[in-house]
Amino acid sequence: MANDLRKNSGTIPGIRPGKPTADFLSRSVNKITLVGAVFLGFVAIFPIAFANISGMTGLALGGTSLIILVGVALETSTTLESLLTMRHHKGFLE
Repeated sequence: MANDLRKNSGTIPGIRPGKPTADFLSRSVNKITLVGAVFLGFVAIFPIAFANISGMTGLALGGTSLIILVGVALETSTTLESLLTMRHHKGFLE
């Protein structure tokens, strides 16, 4: 990634090219991965903890089900938004 930035004359403000850029990108990716892993752990554990605390064991959804549900909802809202934008967009022939 650092080499691709250098080849395309790209820089990160405040970071020198070369090894410091590679180290910065590595630290950034590690931080993002840590936050994502903690979030996925929370999503996996939350339904189990909620079912134990509330006593509602018949309606327990797993973490994977919640992730799929959120993904489908986001995809549906994106599709609806693009359809509405297309419907109200005037083409250049109209």
